[in-house]
Amino acid sequence: MTVGLTKHSAVAVRWVISGAIILMAQVYGSIAVAQQLPDYKIHSGDEIEVAVWKEPDLLRKLIVRPDGKISFPLTGEIVAAGRTAMDIHADIERLLKKYIPEPVLTVSVTGLQGNQLYVIGQVNKPGSFMMNPQLNVLQALTVAGGLTPYAESSGIIILRGSGKNQQKLSFHYGDVSKGRALEQNILLESGDVLIVP
Repeated sequence: MTVGLTKHSAVAVRWVISGAIILMAQVYGSIAVAQQLPDYKIHSGDEIEVAVWKEPDLLRKLIVRPDGKISFPLTGEIVAAGRTAMDIHADIERLLKKYIPEPVLTVSVTGLQGNQLYVIGQVNKPGSFMMNPQLNVLQALTVAGGLTPYAESSGIIILRGSGKNQQKLSFHYGDVSKGRALEQNILLESGDVLIVP
């Protein structure tokens, strides 16, 4: 009976230590990302709001279509995916000048539904997760509720892209949780699939 308690206690201590390491990595990772984060690049599925001053008919909430474009009155179709809100602002402003001499407008990203990653396998809460704006691998595992006791922590992989351009990236949880091979704790991209065997 004592052996069983000791075994369970050891597992509990291991999970508490792992959780503390993940939390520290998440805090320090978030600070580092915030300091070097470029302007947010829009994805298909994101929501954009465009408002033109003194033109109530030109207030629109737009969902970026699967082809990466939006349609706005008087301007037609504009490529949005992979670009920033400022890029789209510049395009709409330039195209509106044909009809409105000095257009004053705002372009805001109001929904990040297109900026998602997927975590499947031996995690406590598998599924799709919205990134606001980016997560690294440890942060994604934390959002997914952490590893289950049955997870093969040395065999975690990240699938990125599709078709011939698909990449398979390895992540060894044990190494990273001990402060080794930290370069594996990469920033995830929209559409990445994190697989925990």
